[in-house]
Amino acid sequence: QVQLVESGGGLVQPGGSLTLSCAASGTLVSRYGRGWYRQAPGKQREWVAGIESGGTTRYADSVKGRFGISRDNAKNMAYLQMNSLKSEDTAVYYCNTAPGWPLYRWGQGTQVTVSS
Repeated sequence: QVQLVESGGGLVQPGGSLTLSCAASGTLVSRYGRGWYRQAPGKQREWVAGIESGGTTRYADSVKGRFGISRDNAKNMAYLQMNSLKSEDTAVYYCNTAPGWPLYRWGQGTQVTVSS
């Protein structure tokens, strides 16, 4: 069973940056893509970014050009570099597999709040 632990969230001013980390443990399938998702208050969880095993990345239009996803296969880690943050980026951020791959059990997520 895979466990996912997200970290790195916090309070940041508009225009600021944060880097989120996702540590995965257990029996991972290395060919699965890794993804980041977020859920804002009162909204459904939405996909944010994904990276395939070969390194191909994809982003939701709302974060394209501002966020960068990366992975370290040797360490079973995934990262989300978030720049030029906006108030609408406020949400709980989760990592999991990328769309199209079977999902692991969701972790607790990490809260990102963008506010002045």
